[in-house]
Amino acid sequence: MALFGRRERPDAPARRRVEAWARAAGGYGPDTAMTVSEIVCADPACPGFETVILILAPNRPTRAVKVAGAVDALDEARVAAAVVSAGA
Repeated sequence: MALFGRRERPDAPARRRVEAWARAAGGYGPDTAMTVSEIVCADPACPGFETVILILAPNRPTRAVKVAGAVDALDEARVAAAVVSAGA
């Protein structure tokens, strides 16, 4: 159970895993904030689910890295490739 009696989201372990992979791929330390969100992409060219990683590094513009697929279906190679190709 989390702070104030809130339960952890069922996909929280997958989100933490994706964040760790993104941090490693981009060389980000603890001073960089990140969020990992799973959305349903409205674009017909999208595969359905998309994972968006927001990278909020100090003194740099916020970056959004998009990875096709649900957060729990991603692997380290796909996340790393997306972070590197986005120049994030």
